[in-house]
Amino acid sequence: MKIRYIIYSLVCLLILSACSANQPTGNKIDPFSFIDQNEKPFGTDNLNGTVWIASFIFTNCETVCPPMMFEMASLQKEIEANDLNVEFVSFTVDPNLDTPDVLKEYIQQFTNTETNWHMLTGYTQDTIEEFAREQFQTIVQKPDTSNQVIHGTNFYLVDDQGYVLNEYNYNDDSYVEKVIKNIKEIR
Repeated sequence: MKIRYIIYSLVCLLILSACSANQPTGNKIDPFSFIDQNEKPFGTDNLNGTVWIASFIFTNCETVCPPMMFEMASLQKEIEANDLNVEFVSFTVDPNLDTPDVLKEYIQQFTNTETNWHMLTGYTQDTIEEFAREQFQTIVQKPDTSNQVIHGTNFYLVDDQGYVLNEYNYNDDSYVEKVIKNIKEIR
């Protein structure tokens, strides 16, 4: 009787684990709508059913943002070369400075293809700080004593259901291969 109970328990456990094997483990992004570099509303309604990669940048950044933007543009080309349908979403962490016009000029320094890359603004500093913390578990903080914003530097892969699946350090030499592999696993 005891062995039957153990076997029954193991079978139930295996069934339950199999049912949940393909379930996302990351945070589901709450609905949002902001303004992109073309002064158009853009948000989760536009991203529904699409895989996307998020980042946090600002145009006045003196350190990490230019290399991040360069890497995002390189990633955009690699994903296109692999014939994958992915949107890119960069949230400014300095929305008071980064208007749509400023973001439009900034993105053009890195890519000629803006159709699938949206630079977002149109929110308050408090909003982006809370959004980054709650949705991506990353820091955004603008000190009163500096024009530089403290922010996370990872890229975030969000699946077609709006779940954050993984984050990548753009300094990791193998991050591009990992991103492409993870995107293909979603399909």
